[in-house]
Amino acid sequence: MAESVMTKMAYLFEEGNGTMKDLLGGKGAGLAEMTKLGFPVPPGFTITTEMCNEYRKLGKKFPAGLKEEIRKLMTALEEKMGKKFGDPDNALLVSVRSGAKFSMPGMMDTILNLGLNEETLQGLIKQTGNERFAYDANRRFIQMFSDVVLGLEKKKFEIMLEEKKRNLKIKEDQDVPAGTLKELIGEFKKFVLDSTGSPFPEDPYEQLYLAIEAVFKSWDNPRAVVYRNKENISHDLGTAVNVQVMVFGNMGDDCGTGVAFTRDASSGKKEIYGDFLMNAQGEDVVAGIRTPTPISRMKELHPEIYKQLEDIAKKLETHFKDLQDLEFTIERGKLYMLQTRSAKRTAIAAVKVAVDLVKEGLITKEDAVSRVTPDQIDQLLHPYFLQKDKEEFVQKGNLLAKGTPASPGAAAGIVVFEARDAIEQASQGNNVILVRPETSPDDAQGMLVSKGILTSTGGPTSHAALVARGWGIPCVVGCEAMTIDPDKRLFISGGKHYYQGETLSIDGTTGEVFLGALPTESPNDLSAECKELLSWADEIKRLGVYANADNPRDAQKARNFGAQGIGLCRTEHMFMESDRLPIVQDMIMAAPEAVRLKAQVDRLNKLWVKADEKEKVRIKKDLEKFGKALDAPWKDYRAALDKLLPIQREDFRGILKAMEGLWTIIRLLDPPLHEFLPSFEDTLVEVTTLRLTKTDPEQLTKKEALLERLKAMREFNPMLGLRVCRLGIVYPEIYEMQVQAIFEAACELKKEGVDVKLEVMIPGVGHVNEMKFTRDAAKYIAEKVMNDKGIKIDYKIGTMVELPRACVAAGELAKYAQFFSFGTNDLTQTTYGYSRDDAAKSFIPVYVDKGILEHDPFLILDREGVGSLMKLAVEQGRKTNPDIEIGICGEHGGEPSSVEFCHFLGLNYVSCSPYRVPIARLSAAQAKLKEDKKAGSYENR
Repeated sequence: MAESVMTKMAYLFEEGNGTMKDLLGGKGAGLAEMTKLGFPVPPGFTITTEMCNEYRKLGKKFPAGLKEEIRKLMTALEEKMGKKFGDPDNALLVSVRSGAKFSMPGMMDTILNLGLNEETLQGLIKQTGNERFAYDANRRFIQMFSDVVLGLEKKKFEIMLEEKKRNLKIKEDQDVPAGTLKELIGEFKKFVLDSTGSPFPEDPYEQLYLAIEAVFKSWDNPRAVVYRNKENISHDLGTAVNVQVMVFGNMGDDCGTGVAFTRDASSGKKEIYGDFLMNAQGEDVVAGIRTPTPISRMKELHPEIYKQLEDIAKKLETHFKDLQDLEFTIERGKLYMLQTRSAKRTAIAAVKVAVDLVKEGLITKEDAVSRVTPDQIDQLLHPYFLQKDKEEFVQKGNLLAKGTPASPGAAAGIVVFEARDAIEQASQGNNVILVRPETSPDDAQGMLVSKGILTSTGGPTSHAALVARGWGIPCVVGCEAMTIDPDKRLFISGGKHYYQGETLSIDGTTGEVFLGALPTESPNDLSAECKELLSWADEIKRLGVYANADNPRDAQKARNFGAQGIGLCRTEHMFMESDRLPIVQDMIMAAPEAVRLKAQVDRLNKLWVKADEKEKVRIKKDLEKFGKALDAPWKDYRAALDKLLPIQREDFRGILKAMEGLWTIIRLLDPPLHEFLPSFEDTLVEVTTLRLTKTDPEQLTKKEALLERLKAMREFNPMLGLRVCRLGIVYPEIYEMQVQAIFEAACELKKEGVDVKLEVMIPGVGHVNEMKFTRDAAKYIAEKVMNDKGIKIDYKIGTMVELPRACVAAGELAKYAQFFSFGTNDLTQTTYGYSRDDAAKSFIPVYVDKGILEHDPFLILDREGVGSLMKLAVEQGRKTNPDIEIGICGEHGGEPSSVEFCHFLGLNYVSCSPYRVPIARLSAAQAKLKEDKKAGSYENR
């Protein structure tokens, strides 16, 4: 390792502090800080994350000198405790735990009771006078060590234990007598020998080195990799290793263990929340092996310990200025703290805690806005079940059980019992509910793809609950009314058997489990705390946040979520409504012939002006011929447009009224016209069938005409064909009708006293002459309508920048456009040369998996390629017109990383779907805080 990066290999807890997370990991830094603050923490030391990374670089070999450093620190622990590691009469026992910079609950490995062997076991029995405790500690150690270090299947050991319990007709582990535990230890060791060919390690230092090595290796285990991918945690950080003197919660009824949160991690309520078990070790609580007791009961059962825990919890939260996740053990009535870290929490709790901590004076508004993630805001908008629907299910007898609500939200899906089945079913497009007695870290990938998680054991601090809360997955735990048998792929509830493939609905907010699929609803508003947090975000952010909405309903929803305007109203969605689609199709059928013949008439009229008398005779005949031919299709074309005009006017009235006082950007027709017609293939089948059956000659004639029109309109690449502004230039009457409808609606509303702010967007401009032609045409109609009505509207005309040429020519376009709106969906397609829909299902997943692309560029804005073009367009556009308004209206407008880029690019606004507006508001504020922090004007305390 280079001299420049050499640091201490390991730190005693008293040598570190809470700021050293990069080096000591979150757990190690927390233990160091608690030690520094004088809390009751068993002594220990932390091997740094650098050692883990060095171990990985050296091909899974300990760095030189590390073993010697470990022995030196173990000697320091021996001196503190007055015990010796491996001493048969007075043995020091330790735990070995992982601890990365960022919390990864259960994803890496832990070993307890390390240092036990045949000799130290006997010494422990003599020391404690508690034979059962000593054998139980040894049984647990062998089981954990064999799983974590030797790679033996944990389930094999559990089966042996269950068989002993079954023979003794007992249910709980703590009821297994000492003699039986002694027999079990012998069976465990024989199984190890038979499975590995080597006896179980007896030398304590060999045990310790192997355990530390196993924790280093666990950084790269599949479940940890899956978790880091989900949480966007770097794979290069490595894990620290914490070696700590053991304290025992399983020595008797005055001992116990638990996990506590300084506030409710589900709701954010200000009260100590968690679970504990008496006569148990920590794995029993976290793994969900036993259903624990709520920590509120400790106040009644063990008031002195509860008071001490409450006092420590309050001090730690005040010190760290955040909700803390605590682990503790009680040994012979004395409380010991084993962990403090920033707690995983639900989105509801994240927002409430952030807001409450501001009101309590512990953090600033800026801190609160920085702490809540965009993903947590997204989770607040997750679906829920309507109460009336649940009541109907209850009346039908479909309420199967009620457990402990562990992660809010509603989910319905088919039951699976194994993680691999969840992955398989989800890959086929099925919603799945993972149903387990309890989950383990090995289930991580299956949990990730599940819509909901249900367990029959465990409490709110179990593995299932912690991971589900962190990932925003609805979860119900401790559902003891259900007996779950993963091996037989069934669960039993109320005496009935239910098998894999059944459909369940779970409510992670109430703990209810229903048979069948309940419909879900999406929220239309935000909680009071969330509104307050986002109001602080609005005070901080510079970017405006608009919404993409095509109807008054979505526009109102956008306003409810805090949108400051409409950045994209797509008129083509209006054309698809059933009441006007036949009219649109009539227009399309008539338009090509009408426009072709009109072009001939217009050309002849121009020739007439310059023609001599002889030429005029010929032109007149042609005019009569083409005029006559034009008459019918032109009437059909105009009739369809005239029918659409009042319909469109009402469409625009609705959305402009809903957005009163806010800017509304309406995009003129964008897609190719064939999208409004039946498919060529379906029509060909219909024509062929009618020809063969000869049943409906009139219908056949109509369908043949449609087929001919579809043939004429077919394009090799419709995305680059007759669409966007090209459509409005070839068929100008369509855009004229839309602009007329827009301004007639605006004038009517203005007359009624509605404050209308209007922008008209020309789509897909790439050449300055396209911009000038369509701008002039739209402006002419707009001014004419306003003059006829005697009303003036505040309006702008601009363009959607979605082609590389538009970015390059932005300086020229800005001479005529009053605003640019980046359509990054198409800009990404045309920059990469990728077809978005085809790429998503063919090669982009492969590219991301193989590291060719870091992200799907249609989900996260490509800053280097697409972003460079946007930067050029902004610079050139503002050079020509410093006041030009510039925004973005692609789906990237609601993606946090892309919003940040738009902030740094200096755009005026981002626009996204209504449900992403709160996410964009928070992301815009966080981008501003990041900028301020870099400039030194804001320090994230």
